[in-house]
Amino acid sequence: MAAAFLKKPTLILAAVFFSGCIQTIAIQTMAGIMDHGFEAFNEESDTELAREALGANLKLIEALIKGDPENKKLLMFAAQGYNAYTLAFVEDDSVVRARLLYLRARDYAMRILVQNEGFRSGMNGDLETFSKGVGSLSQGDAPAAFWAAFAWGSYANITRTDPEALVDLPKVEALMDFVRRMDSTYYHGGALLFFGTIEGSMPPALGGKPGKAKDYFERCLAINKGKFLMTQVFYAKTYAVQVQDQELYESLLNKVIEAPGDILPNAKFPNAVAKQKARRLLSRMNEYF
Repeated sequence: MAAAFLKKPTLILAAVFFSGCIQTIAIQTMAGIMDHGFEAFNEESDTELAREALGANLKLIEALIKGDPENKKLLMFAAQGYNAYTLAFVEDDSVVRARLLYLRARDYAMRILVQNEGFRSGMNGDLETFSKGVGSLSQGDAPAAFWAAFAWGSYANITRTDPEALVDLPKVEALMDFVRRMDSTYYHGGALLFFGTIEGSMPPALGGKPGKAKDYFERCLAINKGKFLMTQVFYAKTYAVQVQDQELYESLLNKVIEAPGDILPNAKFPNAVAKQKARRLLSRMNEYF
């Protein structure tokens, strides 16, 4: 009887252990399947279909993260997904909602970066301390750093009327500069596009450098050969407006609209979104010039 009693807790613990293992294996399997799901998503040119699919999948990803909170692949999917959803479907219609979603995207990417002890220790310090933390990251951290900085910078960019939102911009730039140094080609030259947008959005009186912005955009275009159409959209929206070059503005946006839908097969979705934004910007040209 005593022996049987002693075996019961052991069996219960074993059941709990194997149950946890099965759950972890199932979550990891789902994360692997989602690799293909995100590839298919980026290859989707129908933005309404993409909107419906992405919204549902983001909640599924968040449910999986609850079961495996440090799973880097799932955290990356959440960061990328919320960045894409907000840029494509929220930012132009609701700045308040976009700000919240960009912060959610940033925080998911940060959950990857804070798994590095050096970054975690400097994350909440001043700029010098934060930069030292960034310095402890490795090249493999560049994708997470990119999506964290993209979300954080996008949040600041749509909150420019609030000085508090701009306080952390130097930290955002330090994080994105790390990406630029590690791999300036990542995500179609995304770090260069980011810096072009930042420099092009800021008036010279407030420290903006239009000439530098143009250089960043041109370098980005050289990397993606003009096939990642969001480059031209932000080039027009920021630099062309800042220097009041209407001819360049129209030229860039018309190139986006006229580009074939499959000009970059693995980026049909962001390019379809770029076309929508280009049409909107052209319709509002009189507001900018």
